[in-house]
Amino acid sequence: MKKILAVLLLSLAGAAFAQPYPTKPVRVIVAFAPGGPIDVVARLLAPRMSEILGEAVVVENRPSTTGALGTVAVKTSAADGYTILANSSAFAVTPSLTTSAGYDPVKDFAPIAQVATQPNVIVVNTNFPAKTLKELIAIAKKQKLAYASPGAGTTPHLTAEHLFKVIEKLDIVHIPHKGAGPAAAAIVGGEPPIGSLAVTSPLPHIRSGRMRGLAISSAKRHPQLPDVPTFIELGYPQIQDYTWVGLFAPAGTPPEIVQKLNDAVNRALQDPNIRARLDSLTFEAIGGSPQQFADYLKVEVAKWAKVVKETGAKVD
Repeated sequence: MKKILAVLLLSLAGAAFAQPYPTKPVRVIVAFAPGGPIDVVARLLAPRMSEILGEAVVVENRPSTTGALGTVAVKTSAADGYTILANSSAFAVTPSLTTSAGYDPVKDFAPIAQVATQPNVIVVNTNFPAKTLKELIAIAKKQKLAYASPGAGTTPHLTAEHLFKVIEKLDIVHIPHKGAGPAAAAIVGGEPPIGSLAVTSPLPHIRSGRMRGLAISSAKRHPQLPDVPTFIELGYPQIQDYTWVGLFAPAGTPPEIVQKLNDAVNRALQDPNIRARLDSLTFEAIGGSPQQFADYLKVEVAKWAKVVKETGAKVD
């Protein structure tokens, strides 16, 4: 009788342990402030992922100028799929900028999926006198200027550093913010009147006439901003940069849970309403497997480490 009871208890314990994931809400920690591209995409995906997974997907912002605060919070969370990270390409850049990032982008996380990508754009407040990138550079050669970015280590930051300091040799001050939303608000307020941002945040301000786009880092002009020339058109073929949004789980998260989250992302990205919304925000939906994202991440880490070395960029 004791043996039968023991077997029954073990069976019940095994059944409880084997409960299908998820059985409670999933938290998505966004590494930057509300209003930026990472936050926008995470909040766009969350409701559809909730439907697919059968549990609530709750978005929470943990902003910092490099994104490291939220990133480390997820790194140190339980590897059970209930706390995941939404970050940008800054995730691949920050460890090259500082020895105190607090994480290794390859070793400390399990990539879930690359969600979407978009180019960066140099913008100015419309009260600023420069109508073109050439005019902005001419002004910067005569007077001390500053520009805003979503944060140190973001690709908009490095796109601007590459242009202003490496190629044009300008003495221009970088002012990092805790996300693209706060950076865009600063530019609209003229403090400073210049910025480098992924396209989502400045797009409504460009359309409303409060900002002017001077150059975009995509290979071709973007359909949402047809009047903004590419860096390639303007004589900077070396500048072709993108800000991407990706989801990550802590290292050690069971592969089957990573795959389930990946499946949910890919299914969400097939939703016509989500794709249309991403397109309206100048995002290209990506998706794909965890392995594809892991391979891409390694390339990005190497690419941006080289750019950081060339620019001498540091966390401000």
